[in-house]
Amino acid sequence: MSDRPTSGAPGAPGGRTTGPASAVTVPGLPDEAYEHDGQLTKRETRAVTLAALAPRPGELLWDIGAGSGSIGIEWSRSHATCGAVAVETDPERAARIGANAKALGTPGLRVVVGRAPDVLERLAETAAPDAVFVGGGLTVPGVVERCWAALRPGGRLVANAVTAETEAEIVRHRAALGGELTRIQISRSTPVGRFTGWRALMPVTQWVAVKNGTGTGA
Repeated sequence: MSDRPTSGAPGAPGGRTTGPASAVTVPGLPDEAYEHDGQLTKRETRAVTLAALAPRPGELLWDIGAGSGSIGIEWSRSHATCGAVAVETDPERAARIGANAKALGTPGLRVVVGRAPDVLERLAETAAPDAVFVGGGLTVPGVVERCWAALRPGGRLVANAVTAETEAEIVRHRAALGGELTRIQISRSTPVGRFTGWRALMPVTQWVAVKNGTGTGA
């Protein structure tokens, strides 16, 4: 029996089967589908991030600094055999992740309350990830290094930065490990009196690196 956690995709046993969100398996659920306290990867950026993570059937994701759990949940929704572990330091947010996972048809998503990188060694002993998303903790020493060490060959590491400090960290890690940088800038329409204008969301710098067989970046 596999030691990887599994998450039922929508329509699978244990998954939610009613409502508009439950019928969608491609990434990019509406932001309103999630309960959150502001720590949410926005819909458009979430879709780009899942594309970079590139889930395949049977693969395992670590979602570090999971916030509302949206990345791990939508990874798990991509296929019934995809599993995810959400790591979150805040117990209230961790509970919210579990509630979101259940509501959106992925009750098998595993939530670990703890601080990276402290909890990652224990996770790696259970099962090595095929992909890692770092949405929080980029400025914490050792987080990226521990995630990279745990990745399987061919594994993908994706990190999103919205502050100058976290952007500096991913630029530094890219210099050591390789990969690609992408700037994601989204604007949404908003009323301006009787007219319509554009309101920009905070830009996101995304780093994507693939681990080759020698443990270096590709």
